[in-house]
Formats: sequence, structure tokens, C-alpha cells
Amino acid sequence: MLQLQDLSKSFDGKTAVVDAVNLELRAGVLGLIGHNGAGKTTLMQMIATLCKPSRGRILLEGEDIVARPERMRRRLGYLPQDFGVYANLTALEFLQYFAALKGVRDAGRIRRLLEQVNLHEHANRQAASFSGGMRQRLGIAQALLNEPDVLVVDEPTAGLDPEERLRFRQLLSEIGFSKLVIVSTHIVSDVENMATRLAILNRGRLSLCVSPAELLQQARGLVWAGELDEGEYEARRPHWQVLQAQRQACGSVRLRVAQAEAPFRGAQPSLPSLEEALMALRYALPHGATAGAAA
Repeated sequence: MLQLQDLSKSFDGKTAVVDAVNLELRAGVLGLIGHNGAGKTTLMQMIATLCKPSRGRILLEGEDIVARPERMRRRLGYLPQDFGVYANLTALEFLQYFAALKGVRDAGRIRRLLEQVNLHEHANRQAASFSGGMRQRLGIAQALLNEPDVLVVDEPTAGLDPEERLRFRQLLSEIGFSKLVIVSTHIVSDVENMATRLAILNRGRLSLCVSPAELLQQARGLVWAGELDEGEYEARRPHWQVLQAQRQACGSVRLRVAQAEAPFRGAQPSLPSLEEALMALRYALPHGATAGAAA
């Protein structure tokens, strides 16, 4: 179990980048979602013991890892957003180097990890020549070398092609069957089909922590679909949170709108996607009301 208690971080002593976050996490995949600058990376760096909180505690099975960071580091796997490789090392040599740093002496584990991330056929190829997706998979392999109980991954699919994104998401999903995996992203589709829970950060504060099914349920009745004349759409568009608009050959516009009530005559309530649900809860509720409480 990982507990974040009143966790806050300020770099200038005034503005909180992370502000009073409370979370209780167990095995599974947590999707940490928020716009760029929401505080996701800072929160993950505190969990990874790379920076200290200004206030609050992080407990791993009841032990304070802020006071004793080595307790977390022995059980942590971490893949930062900007993961680099050493130009002259092969994939095998790269993992051997990190295994030595982490005190892992099982050579067979390196081979098994290369197979798990589908790089075993490229073990003797220089890692600097890898594609972005291959480097990310190598990064996951190094993060898993010490058989961590907690895996922290920051923006894992940035720059990957669709096939690599799909393969990478499947890999993280499988790891989440027995480990706690925390995936930070601003791309909802990255976690839509693998997250057991979603934590939404907004300006450093945790506004929501629910399962994907609970999120969709909260957004029921907040997404509307219909068709309008193009002229009427252009006139009324500034007053709506438009989720999707598709111009038709006949001169009308088929659209989806996030709003607490029907935006125009003929609009029908529609089941939202996960991304639409997040947008709807952000924009359709009055005065920025919080859609749920943290777990």
C-alpha cells in the first residue's frame, strides 16, 4: 500500500505546484491525468524520492519514505519522461550496467526482461540506434530489473507511433496485475483501457480519483449530440464547450457538446467516451464544482 498524506510541494515557498494531495493506492494501474503544468511530474518525482515534499508524508506499507528514502528506492522502478541511453552500449550492456547499479546479479533476469519487452532479438544492437518505442521498452526493462513493487512511469508514450503505443499500454497493463503502476499522462487514451483508477490533477490539486466506470457514470447526462444548420452553429459555438464538430455535405454540422442541459432543440443525451467525460465534468458542472472525492 502507498499512501500520500496532505502532500504538497512549493519551489518558491509561495505557489504550490502540488497542493494537499491525499491518495491511498494498491496494486493496479493508476492513471494520473492532468494538463501540462498540472503538477504530475512533480508528484511522481516525490513518490520516486527525487525531491522532498514541502509538507505531508508518503508512506509505503506504513513506513515514511520521506524520512527513509532508501526503503522506497529498493522497491521502486522509475521511467522518467526524458529517458536517455548511452550511445556506445548495446541493449544487453545497458541493462547489465543498470543491473550492477541496482545490485541485481541474476544474468538470466536480464534475458527474461529483454524477452518480456520484445527486445531479445536486438540485445546486441546499440541502444542509440533504437526507435522511440524501442527505447521506451528498454527503459521499462531497466525499471523492472529489481522486481519493483511500485513502477512509476512519466508520459510513457510521447512520440511513439500507434503500434508502439498499443504494445506499450499492453505491457504496463500486464505489469499492473501484480504491481502498483502509476502512469502520468495528459493523453486520456493512454490509460483508457488499462487504468483501474484515474486521478485527476488540476493546478496541483487532486480533483477526482475514481474508476473509469465511475467517471463515465458521473458524466452521464452531460454530453449531448445533434445536428445544426452551419450558420446557427457558428453563432452559438462560442457559448458551448464543443467536444466534436463535423461538417456535413448538406451544409449542417453534426456535433457533440458538454453541457448540464440540452444545448439546442433536438440535441439528445449521448454516452461519453472517457476523454469526453473528463471534459464534461470539467466544463459542464457549475462554478467548477468537484465531481468526486479522492480515494
